[in-house]
Amino acid sequence: MPDSGGSRAQREHIPTSGTRPGTETDSAGPTPHGDAGALSVDPGAPQVTAPAGLPAAPEAAGLKATRRTGFLVTMVLGGLTALPPLSMDMYLPALPAVTDSLSAPAATIQLTLTACLAGMALGQLVVGPMSDRWGRRRPLLLGMVVYVIATAICALAPSAELLIGFRLLQGLAGAAGIVIARAVVRDLYDGVEMARFFSTLMLISGVAPIIAPLIGGQVMRFTDWRGIFVVLTGVGIVLTLVVWKWLHETLEPGSRHTGGVGEALRTMRGLLADRVFTGYMVTGGLAFAVLFAYISASPFVVQEIYGASPQTFSLLFGLNSIGLIAVGQINGKLLVGRISLDKVLGFGLAVIVLAAVALLLMTTGVFGEVGLVPVAAGLFVLMSAMGVAMPNTNAQALMRTKHAAGSASALLGTSSFLIGAIASPLVGIAGEDTAVPMAVVQVVCAVAAVGCFLGLCRPWQRAGREAGGL
Repeated sequence: MPDSGGSRAQREHIPTSGTRPGTETDSAGPTPHGDAGALSVDPGAPQVTAPAGLPAAPEAAGLKATRRTGFLVTMVLGGLTALPPLSMDMYLPALPAVTDSLSAPAATIQLTLTACLAGMALGQLVVGPMSDRWGRRRPLLLGMVVYVIATAICALAPSAELLIGFRLLQGLAGAAGIVIARAVVRDLYDGVEMARFFSTLMLISGVAPIIAPLIGGQVMRFTDWRGIFVVLTGVGIVLTLVVWKWLHETLEPGSRHTGGVGEALRTMRGLLADRVFTGYMVTGGLAFAVLFAYISASPFVVQEIYGASPQTFSLLFGLNSIGLIAVGQINGKLLVGRISLDKVLGFGLAVIVLAAVALLLMTTGVFGEVGLVPVAAGLFVLMSAMGVAMPNTNAQALMRTKHAAGSASALLGTSSFLIGAIASPLVGIAGEDTAVPMAVVQVVCAVAAVGCFLGLCRPWQRAGREAGGL
């Protein structure tokens, strides 16, 4: 089996509870936070992979305390990563109803998705460096409070323009959960263990896109689209309380950056100068654009073009999410540590390209008139392949950035959401009666992702020294 950060630490008996490699275990005190610790890394030595950090617990507490701590952190981070799909996907069945309620064209209402995505992208650029300077906990709590307020205001929006504005604010605040969850994972894990943890998070957060459209469809049976934002407000309140009570600080004071905006910009410029990091970042962003083209167009494609009900759309969306989760777990449990992450990522990108091309051929009439079932099958394959594309691009990029996990996470998230925000209005450019723009956007972005992966990441050049994705 290829070597991994976790297995190497165990084999060499490297301490994993907040001590630096090469120091005596008894000379290092416990980490400032009680829940989880991460190995310190010299900020002046970027791209050096450290042994895996494991949840810390006092020696007397034993394995039970360690496992309990790891479980709590996993559930909290899973909730944070589930918030964006909840914010997006509960709202999807209501898009046609919002169009009628606010007397706005479909392209304008799709901008409510674009605004939320753009807010999440821009917010991460601010919150990521903040978390590197002040720690993960305080910026996260502030963002969650603002998210709750903005979501409550969305429920009262009287016009499409105001709804777009409040969705932008919702996205700006919600960015805190996205970027800090990834940074916390980087604080705690390394190497192959980090890739496995991202796959575990996909299992937890993947429940959100399954149940969110179902909840949205059921809410629409009893109230209008505004009730969806009321439910999201309640979810935000609960998650804020959970973070306040159970997510302790994971970034040690000695590992924090002390500079201001200038240092944050220099750090990001240094990250972008790393060709391989930038390659994984853009590859992941383009893959996300393929996914978001589906997310933003599917309510109209499935309901307006193929005549499905909101409940049928919700079921199909949930089925596609199950495929994504299942493949993500195959990635984390069976593939990671046995096959190079780059090989798995390359295979996933190839499947995405093939599925997107098949959808384009079906929607343009090459196979004649096709019904909902073949199109739904193509979307299922495309969504499932995301289960290896998204966690592996994040893991490969973050492995190179222990010294600035918050800023790196911000760049990863910003690129994904900005590219997705650009793709969103393009899928509706030809109106509500054709699915061709969705398929065209997916093909273009999928092919570009493959080109970026091969041209910038150049996995064959690192295959020998980075066996198993290290």
